[in-house]
Amino acid sequence: MDSLITAAGRALAAGDPLGALKRVALRDDAPALALRGIAMAQLGDLVRAKALLRSAARAFGPKEAVARARCVVAEAEIALVTRDLGWAAKALDAARVTLEAHGDRVNAAHARILEVRRLLLIGRLDEAEHVLAELDPAPFPPASRAAHELVVAGVAIRRLQTKAARAALTRAEHAAREADIPALTAEVESASLVMKMPAARLIARGEERPLLLEEVEALLASGALVLDACRNVVRYAGVVVSLVTRPVLFALARVLGEAWPGDVPRSTLVARAFRAKHADESYRARLRVELGRLRAELRTLADVSATKRGFALAPRRAREVVVLAPPVEEQHAAVLALLADGESWSSSALAMALGASPRTMQRSLDSLGAAGKVQPVGRGRARRWVTPPVPGFPTILLLPGPLPSD
Repeated sequence: MDSLITAAGRALAAGDPLGALKRVALRDDAPALALRGIAMAQLGDLVRAKALLRSAARAFGPKEAVARARCVVAEAEIALVTRDLGWAAKALDAARVTLEAHGDRVNAAHARILEVRRLLLIGRLDEAEHVLAELDPAPFPPASRAAHELVVAGVAIRRLQTKAARAALTRAEHAAREADIPALTAEVESASLVMKMPAARLIARGEERPLLLEEVEALLASGALVLDACRNVVRYAGVVVSLVTRPVLFALARVLGEAWPGDVPRSTLVARAFRAKHADESYRARLRVELGRLRAELRTLADVSATKRGFALAPRRAREVVVLAPPVEEQHAAVLALLADGESWSSSALAMALGASPRTMQRSLDSLGAAGKVQPVGRGRARRWVTPPVPGFPTILLLPGPLPSD
């Protein structure tokens, strides 16, 4: 390997893409194309980066399977950053198998980390944990260890395991500093902000206040009957009753929970659950039917009893009833929550992450766009959606592992 390729690879490993480009910008051989692609990715020109990496993969000879596999892994990471969640997972898995077969275990592990990051984005936590369990970060270089610990923290945060999340973020911070890449350190610091920001709102006895993630964890372990409006479930002492597919029932349960220990007038229940202005006889009859269904769903946790003016929630064993609501509630809040990560998302990726149909997602984006809360970038199949202002750089965790030319 010539000295310019070696120097460019070292510059990229140190987080200096401009230094790398100075050495290989005018070269079109396969290793140079791969390094240029990685450099352009770190600088934020992801379209150009993807084209360069594909050219490099084609340019490598039939005996250079490892180099081609590394290009596939790099391209997969670019797809992840651009939230192209429909990229070929089979191609990434084949590249990982090739890397493992040739002894490139660090890059193979990096492919695994990319797989976990994608699983996290689409909410498949069990699969993500299974893949993570197969990885031992001890032999990784510092930048790769930081990436590994970030995904470990991501799983722990989604599991509401705040102690494990803090420990993983601390290890990620130490690894990022050891790597001595300022952008990587900034990425870890940004991820750590999740622990300091409100994760939900507590509504109880007519009052509400924001909760940090660790306070949410403590609340779920407190023995209170929790009406979780973040996930549309009712929780008590490890028992979870899901009402995800029964929005009317959860709306009724939430209204009753917010009023506990008092009762709720029938007119209020009709207005909140059915969005009706007047509680006529047809709505009252429907209310009785839906409350009967709610009693059946919550029979092990609580009862719904009639009062003179309406209905009240009566927990069977819990001494407290609280409502756990999202930090911000508005129409299309779930879409805004995903876009809040600062990355550009395609409508198909948003639909995949939220489990919604493409048409439903497009209507939500059109509505948010008309309100000026999101804005499109690009046209046609290349269109992406972001929250203003448009971010200028992608995640700085791009390609932290060894380079295709190593």
